[in-house]
Parts: sequence; structure tokens; C-alpha cells
Amino acid sequence: MKSTKLKSRAHCVYNLHAHVVFVTKYRRKVINADILQELHSILNRLAIAKECELVEFSGETDHVHLLISYPPNVTLSKLINNLKAVSSKLIRQQFAEHVNQFYSQPVFWTQAYCIISAGGAPLEVLKTYIQSQEQPTG
Repeated sequence: MKSTKLKSRAHCVYNLHAHVVFVTKYRRKVINADILQELHSILNRLAIAKECELVEFSGETDHVHLLISYPPNVTLSKLINNLKAVSSKLIRQQFAEHVNQFYSQPVFWTQAYCIISAGGAPLEVLKTYIQSQEQPTG
């Protein structure tokens, strides 16, 4: 479960989370238990190196879900591209015999990804809160 504790940096306080989904190329069912475990390890190390936290991770044979906590200075698209590129390369190296049964080219993930902001109050609650702020008079 994700933390609601605020984190801080020099000039900001934050609690940012993103739910990210990576899908294998052509949705091939290439991910087995060993690959899933290694993906978890790889993605966790990469997240830490980028000052992020892999809060939750799981997947199926053709996709994985990540819940990432990240600081405001991280550009999500760059983070995701790094996670996908490095994990693809390492999985293709470590599990070459298995992966090559599914792909004739050096691929693993599809180019697309899904990202959904996560955490905090529902949008309607936030809208109501913002609308209820006492506006200055005069």
C-alpha cells in the first residue's frame, strides 16, 4: 500500500505516485516466473538510481504493473523510457534462449505504455475543496 506521508526537498513538499503498465511486443506471452522476478529486481534498482521508489510490482505473461513514487524533478516520460530500454536489454541478454523463441528481432516491450496518476483524494473531492476556498473580498 502506498504511503500518504509527504516527502520534502529544498523548496517543495510532495507525494507523487504513478501506476505504469508495460506490455510485451505483440502481447506475446514471454514473461515467465523467472523473468518476472528478474524484472522486479532490475526495475527496482533502476528506480532507486533515479531517486524513485518501486512501491509495488506484479505482472502476467504479457505485461507488468508498476506503482512508482517519484520526486517532482523526475520527468516521467524519460524515467519510463529508461526503465523500458534497460530492462529490455538486460532481459534479452539474461534470457536470450527463451526470449528468442518469441522474437526474431531484439525487442521485448512494445513502444507504448500506460501511465495513470495515482494517490490522493478523488478528483471530485479536490474540485469541491478548491471551490470552497475563501476568496478575498474588496
